[in-house]
Amino acid sequence: MAKKVLVLTGSPRQLGNSALLADAFIQGVKAAGHTAQVFETAFHPVLPCKACDKCWTTGKPCVFKDDFEKLAPMLEEADVLVLCTPLYWFNMTAQLKAAVDKLYAYMKPNAPRKLKIKECVLLSAAEGNEQDGDYEGLKATYKAIADYLKWTDRGMILAGGTWDAGDVIKTGKLKEALELGRTL
Repeated sequence: MAKKVLVLTGSPRQLGNSALLADAFIQGVKAAGHTAQVFETAFHPVLPCKACDKCWTTGKPCVFKDDFEKLAPMLEEADVLVLCTPLYWFNMTAQLKAAVDKLYAYMKPNAPRKLKIKECVLLSAAEGNEQDGDYEGLKATYKAIADYLKWTDRGMILAGGTWDAGDVIKTGKLKEALELGRTL
């Protein structure tokens, strides 16, 4: 059965290393017969959650007008959510985190629509590396999100040592991302 995969990217570099990881993963997803959409959080402003607790009071997940209005329908259709981000201060970018925070609306008991997402993937590129523990914050955050939402973690591709655009090409991680996409 074909799955609908939504890739949320967090990088302000459109052709950066995490974007290359996302592209390779999407190639694998499509080769496996699934569909994929991308939402670039760095280029579609999503305001941070303001904890107003007014979710759904206007018929939409969030009362504030921002690009979450474009993202919400994509989230509602997705079977798989992919978080793709460079590592910023040991975690995901603020742009991606703002979009993730707004998933709160779908967890509310009064939410008229729930997410059907059942699986998730983490893709990340960074100057730092896993051996030095640089990814521990991001991995813990990702795992906590997946556990809390009862999503099945389908895998993580962590491409350390990738500072300059294109460095990920030399790591073998693009092939891993392609293969992970094929296994969904």
